[in-house]
Amino acid sequence: MTISILGIDIAKNTFQLHGADHSGKTVYKKRLARRELAAHVTNLPPCTIVMEACGGSNYWARVFQSSGHSVKLIGAQFVKPFVKTNKNDANDAQAIVEAASRPSMHFVPIKKVEQQDIQTIHRIRTRVVKNRTALINEIRGLCLEYGVVLTPGAARVKSSLCVAIADGDNELTPLSRESMQDLYDELVDVECRLKKLDNKIRQLCRQNENCQRILKIPGVGELTATAIVAAVPDPKEFRNGRHLSAWLGLVPRQSSSGDKRTLLGISKRGDRYLRTLLIHGARAVLSHYKHKDNDYTHWVGRKKATLSHNKAAVALANKNARIIWSMLNSGEEFSYGASATAA
Repeated sequence: MTISILGIDIAKNTFQLHGADHSGKTVYKKRLARRELAAHVTNLPPCTIVMEACGGSNYWARVFQSSGHSVKLIGAQFVKPFVKTNKNDANDAQAIVEAASRPSMHFVPIKKVEQQDIQTIHRIRTRVVKNRTALINEIRGLCLEYGVVLTPGAARVKSSLCVAIADGDNELTPLSRESMQDLYDELVDVECRLKKLDNKIRQLCRQNENCQRILKIPGVGELTATAIVAAVPDPKEFRNGRHLSAWLGLVPRQSSSGDKRTLLGISKRGDRYLRTLLIHGARAVLSHYKHKDNDYTHWVGRKKATLSHNKAAVALANKNARIIWSMLNSGEEFSYGASATAA
């Protein structure tokens, strides 16, 4: 029995294995518990192991790589069309093998532990920001029931809530004032946690050479820089900068047939969090745009003059994504380009 490619349908406790030889013929099937998987795969001859990119896949990829196997991760949306008849673990594992056997298949880069550390902080920060927004909305809504209108914004809500609690002329009762004080203390605690997470991200950014280099790009801050480094293990996984921007969903969708070519809005595929950071950074550049004598700002000025604000922001985010790929791939520093007078 020679296994050329081994598909593993991973889960929390039960794992389904499906092996095929060089001709694609099924030569191996097995169902294992979690505690048995690592030792069992270690005893198999070196082969290509393929899994869906899902929770725990990066961990198992590193485990299998340490055993001498070649590991690939594949997006779940590319596996689904190959599932035959009913969906179960055995059919899913077989579909993974068939999908990975296609020469044109795209695979997901495997993340290192350091990259997962950075992503963990980003995920926690995202949740804390959502919790803060929900808390602020709750405070404003509850105060409105007593005729107290708080100004939007975290800092303004804190200051105006303090004033409202201290004001004895409004309709807040002793019980409601006590409740509002508890909400105020909770908001302070949430903002303290958020500040600690921002400090961690800032420290990680200072320690990473790639982050420091791409920080020089307009519209790229510490959040975006660390998120990029965490999401892109190796820039050589992408053919060019456009491939990276397409992976982030910053290129138009197509609906073409024959000679008729139709381009729609951006595809919005890939990492929504990273795409959002790039677009928000581009909006900041457009909002604080100043006419400077270099190629980059001339390009921004043309896009701002010919496109709507949102389209120009997406175009600039696309451009920044390509620049990031070029810098990470070549090791070069960011340059605004030659000035118009010098040209």
